[in-house]
Amino acid sequence: MKRDLNAEASEYRPHASTELENDLMLRWYPKRIIRRAGKVDRLLELGLGHGFSAETFNGICREHVIIDGASVVIRRFLDKHPDFQGSIVEEYFEDYTPDAAFDVIVMGFVLEHVDDPDVILRRYQKYLARNGRIYVAVPNAKSMNRRLGLELGLIEDIYDLNQNDLALGHKRQYCRESLRAAIERAGYSVTYEEGIYLKPLPLSVLKTLPDMQENLEAMLKVGVEFPDLCVALLMEIVPA
Repeated sequence: MKRDLNAEASEYRPHASTELENDLMLRWYPKRIIRRAGKVDRLLELGLGHGFSAETFNGICREHVIIDGASVVIRRFLDKHPDFQGSIVEEYFEDYTPDAAFDVIVMGFVLEHVDDPDVILRRYQKYLARNGRIYVAVPNAKSMNRRLGLELGLIEDIYDLNQNDLALGHKRQYCRESLRAAIERAGYSVTYEEGIYLKPLPLSVLKTLPDMQENLEAMLKVGVEFPDLCVALLMEIVPA
């Protein structure tokens, strides 16, 4: 039986507990992908989420397709963006079959959600155009803040799912090594990687800083070169 993805959509509503940091990273990583990929003909996104990446990617491709299995998320996005020029397909990732290959496929914060990430990675290699690239972004179990949480006894294991993970429907935590292993197991090689958001302090502390926004932006920029310690990981992959 397939999961009801609408039941996991509450954390994608405004004012959810994870909103500030989710917004921060979800607005950042698409720009980093564009910096690598430039303008392309056909782009596919797995997952709509908050819709920030949809807005960003829509301007750099001729044809933009998004797959999402949650009707609530799709409806909310279209209500907010009635003039959206891309195509949104209500479908499970495991079932979608395109009519043509894509130059870029973006798996932005989806592999931690799905039942079998190996199936997804292998399936979408078939839908990649020659010289195409896939971009994968996932949370990082070994981020600095999680390492501190482990040392302080707030989590028992670095790969434990916390309350935010469970609220978002996460099924697993990745680290740099386990993500690379999954990618290589599925028949890809990593051509580029970077970190997303180097977070040295809890959000409750960061919010007390008078220059919080400037600090957050600095953490994004500095984190690029320190993926092992960042909150999330971004990898560019191609068929091996």
